[in-house]
Amino acid sequence: MILKKRLLGFVALFLCLVVLLTLPAGAAYYNTYSTIATLGNPNSCYSVQGFAAGSTYGYTIKINGDETRASIYRTKLSDGSTTLMTNGDTGLTYCTYLGHANDLTLCTINDQYYMYIVTMKTGSYSLVKLRYSGATYYKVGNYTIKYNGANKSMSGVVKVSYTDTNVNFIFKSGKTFYRGSLGKTASSGTINVTYAFTVNVVDALVNGKKVSGIETFSTQGIGYHNNKIYYPLTKNNVSIVLVYDNISSASGTIYAMNDLSFRITSSAYPVLFEIESVGVSGGKLWFATNRRKTSGDTASDGVHYFNGYTP
Repeated sequence: MILKKRLLGFVALFLCLVVLLTLPAGAAYYNTYSTIATLGNPNSCYSVQGFAAGSTYGYTIKINGDETRASIYRTKLSDGSTTLMTNGDTGLTYCTYLGHANDLTLCTINDQYYMYIVTMKTGSYSLVKLRYSGATYYKVGNYTIKYNGANKSMSGVVKVSYTDTNVNFIFKSGKTFYRGSLGKTASSGTINVTYAFTVNVVDALVNGKKVSGIETFSTQGIGYHNNKIYYPLTKNNVSIVLVYDNISSASGTIYAMNDLSFRITSSAYPVLFEIESVGVSGGKLWFATNRRKTSGDTASDGVHYFNGYTP
């Protein structure tokens, strides 16, 4: 009888371990967030686009309806205080050359601070480089992106590494990713990108389950940290962030991590909850949004982070 009880106890313990080992997806699912700042609409710029998180500040670009003006906000990540940045070349608080400004990435070169912005244009302004100091920025470069000899527009960009001479990027267009490099001090030129990999979206698991209609979600800007790509998708008031690992060696079609996913389904902003881009800083996954309570809501865009997630 004692032996039987011990055997039953061992079996129960074994089954508990099996259950625990088969539930990683649920344990790494994040679906709540905190807001640290709301963003205004300067210079008739009502639409959040590119975002990146630095060590101290997050940088968010808002554009106007015909993409002729872009305004840049700097938000202190520790307390949410937000400043509208000044275009040092004109003294204004907007610039006219960033197009859709769909994504940006930050880089420090020789103790100077820079942001690289993909405009979703083709030709010599497909990538723009700004130098910034405090809350002032200056245009210092613009570049053509080409793939297989043809001009290419990109909707996402992250800096993945740099050498003594080059900055190395990953660019995104839809579900396809490309690698490209640019001289650290180049003020113009061509980036001849090469195909890197394609992300599989339709089979991705969010909280352990497939998302119905996920192929109809729109792609946004991207984030990068510890060899992982963070890939936001959005539709109406639902935003999802998929995560793809081992990017440095990725090729062909790659699949999202099954044990790490993010989703916000917002009842507070039923018209729109759109994560535009993401960035990792200070142990948090940050993001910027377009949010709408009603179709006429223009006061709800913001900067936020996912609760509980430590990269």
